[in-house]
Amino acid sequence: MGNRDCGKETGTKRMANLELLRCVAMMMVVVLHYLGKSSLLPDLTGPDMDSVGLAAWLLECFCIVAVNAYMFISGYLLCYSSFKPSRLAGLWFQVWIYSVAVGLLGALTGVVAETAVDIHYFLTLLFPISMSHYWFLTAYVFLYLLLPFVGMALRKMDRHQMQVAAGCLLLTFCVLKSVVPARMETDQRGLDCLWYLCVFVAAAYMRRFGVPFLEKKGRGVLLYVAGCLLVFAGTFGLREIYLRTGSLELIMKVCLEYNHILPFLAAAGLFAAFCKMQVSGWLSKLVNRVGPYTLGVYLLHENLGLRYTWQNWLGADQITSLWGLVLGVILAVACVFVCGVLADMLRALVMRELDKGLGKISVYRRWKGWLRKADGWFAAE
Repeated sequence: MGNRDCGKETGTKRMANLELLRCVAMMMVVVLHYLGKSSLLPDLTGPDMDSVGLAAWLLECFCIVAVNAYMFISGYLLCYSSFKPSRLAGLWFQVWIYSVAVGLLGALTGVVAETAVDIHYFLTLLFPISMSHYWFLTAYVFLYLLLPFVGMALRKMDRHQMQVAAGCLLLTFCVLKSVVPARMETDQRGLDCLWYLCVFVAAAYMRRFGVPFLEKKGRGVLLYVAGCLLVFAGTFGLREIYLRTGSLELIMKVCLEYNHILPFLAAAGLFAAFCKMQVSGWLSKLVNRVGPYTLGVYLLHENLGLRYTWQNWLGADQITSLWGLVLGVILAVACVFVCGVLADMLRALVMRELDKGLGKISVYRRWKGWLRKADGWFAAE
């Protein structure tokens, strides 16, 4: 899993592996939002928990690795990439288009739920990164802004330097909160740029030097499954303590937070498993085609105009049985994923045509020329 296996190769199979993981991770994100923004996850402080509730929480634990897995992919690919202002501008505009278009549509049609349509709502639509409309994209953009500094440092460090740097980061932002039975004031629960810098560095280390434990095939899957089961056990263990003593309520869900050691290790295992996977033929072509559009799935269903609405459209409020939960989750993933990918394909098509039209305007041509020139400045480092 080190540089020899995946680091220097740029073949279709390796990229297909990562694109498949990208698709799977986005499906997991849909599952998390389907369960978490509906009534399917029972309150852990309640004394009663039926089989549907237990199954929902177990599914939550197996999908909680999604965001970390996404960042492993980014760190693995970007650690050898140059900072590109054109990429940053394109990403910002993609987020802005979704934020404004879907948010306004939701407000005008009246489908917005649990969100007040006020000045703050419209400011969030207009300034999606600064207002954290999509918290993950806010963290990602801030991390990408650090790439000129972080990327160069990671490429120049030797093994021991990276071990110390990664160890210090993980100790500070991951291990400490995982072992101390209290809520740290500086703990952002993995919802910020600093945590994704930790994952980025870990992914860069895996690419450059590999992890001996994960070199053997099957160990990645084992780490993923074991990590997720421990997340479930840890969460319900803390719940049992709370129900018996009334204490530890503030950290009852700590094992489900992205910067806890268990979701981090489970995500590392899942990433390692996909790095070892052989993807070819029609599946390779399909995931390489679909993968670049998966961000549209997130930008569509997590928009404020739809964020708390689509779950009930897909019947989340009608589920009362275990089989209903399974079928509901499958339906939600299929519908949201397909709609999101198709929406982003349409956006990309419109943007290509718009780019052609705007190319006739001198100011726009100069702007694109400056971006290409700026890309060259960083490519030369």
